[in-house]
Amino acid sequence: MMKKNESSHFELIFTHSDAQALAASLVTECNFVCNVDLITVSQSAESIVDLRARWNSLMRGLIASEHALSAAGED
Repeated sequence: MMKKNESSHFELIFTHSDAQALAASLVTECNFVCNVDLITVSQSAESIVDLRARWNSLMRGLIASEHALSAAGED
């Protein structure tokens, strides 16, 4: 079982039809690679608590960006 103060890492891989735009929103949030419609996000932290905070920030940013893309696509 991991302890809260152990360094941790996650990798998230997902597809999106407008991956380039979502990737642009990640520039200040994390390390990522965008290839056509596939985004791979990598994040590390010195503790699980810090990694969880980074995960939450990343998810909020992606959700906001996806909502903005959806709203911009509505005519």
